[in-house]
Amino acid sequence: MGAGGRMTEKEREKQELLGRTGVGAAFQRSPTDKPPFTLGQIKMAIPPHCFQRSLVKSSSYLVHDLVIVAALLYAALVWIPALPSMLQLGAWPLYWVAQGCVMFGVWVIAHECGHHAFSDYPLLDDIVGLVLHSWLLVPYFSRKHSHRRHHSNTGSLERDEVFVPRPKEALPWYTPYIHDNPVVRVVLIMVQLTLGWYMYLSLNTWGRPYPRFACHFDPYSPIYNDRERPQIFISDVGVLAVSFAMLDFVSTFGFWWMMRVYGAPLMIVNAWLVLVTYLHHTHPALPHYDSTEWDWLRGALATMDRDYGILNRVFHNITDTHILHHLFSNIPHYHAMEATKAIKPILGEYYQIDRTPLAKATWREAKECLYIVREDSKGIFWYSNKF
Repeated sequence: MGAGGRMTEKEREKQELLGRTGVGAAFQRSPTDKPPFTLGQIKMAIPPHCFQRSLVKSSSYLVHDLVIVAALLYAALVWIPALPSMLQLGAWPLYWVAQGCVMFGVWVIAHECGHHAFSDYPLLDDIVGLVLHSWLLVPYFSRKHSHRRHHSNTGSLERDEVFVPRPKEALPWYTPYIHDNPVVRVVLIMVQLTLGWYMYLSLNTWGRPYPRFACHFDPYSPIYNDRERPQIFISDVGVLAVSFAMLDFVSTFGFWWMMRVYGAPLMIVNAWLVLVTYLHHTHPALPHYDSTEWDWLRGALATMDRDYGILNRVFHNITDTHILHHLFSNIPHYHAMEATKAIKPILGEYYQIDRTPLAKATWREAKECLYIVREDSKGIFWYSNKF
């Protein structure tokens, strides 16, 4: 494998294959054999300083994002209302998108707190994560614990927590009649991007099946064990406190004012969260494993790095260093690019990245990754869309 940013001919062919679209595209599937390397060997390839967390450096990124959030908020409160009405029609959507993207960067930092990648102090990480995620109406500890289980069981059909694919027979009866309808596909994508995050939190939609109703806001949900339940209460209190503060703003300034200033950017945050997660774990080249084949390392490698262009930096590179994140989730984001570069020669064909433009990739995955099928007699499953 090439190093220092160079790609071999094999890598270039792989990139071309991963960039193709359409039914029957010749994707180069990720290897499913046991890797010829260990997690320890991967770790040895990473410079030791990449594992070091700096409270000062982590805080600087957080302050940087919050300053931009404050500046954009000031623009929304002072500058945009002073514009002529016609210009406001264009300025508000620009504010929503810009603010939503920066707020998602804050979301990523809160997510790092849940992985103890913000500082060397677990309690501080939890306090910062709780405040930031509550501000974004996310139950911090609830998501932290379910997300940890996702990292522990990535690629497992029985135990993974989110975007668990279904076999063909589990699809609704009407799926064959609508799966190739572009209008229906647009509607489903829009529902997923607008309501998907809260559907997952509240109803466990797209989540792992549980023997009874599962909800991230319920301390007695089967998602959690007895030791975790008190923290779920704390998460709910955090979300409720912010919700009541928002209601107070609504009563003072009005519902639509609140939607313009906070609600619309939050919808952008949630859309990015769903899309980023979906595209990391949904791709025709990625396998899923049942209990006869799954092991942690192969599951962690069954993810896809994606290229979001300039947004890679805005999102603190959670987009294009996701494989590393699944291997070593305690590495801070500001070391992730260096660490990813270091492990590529070790991973070889097991490293997957797709640079297909986001809209094109989202449309393709929604069209082609409908259900999973077993190949041969092994417990290895691949996406398909044939009816």
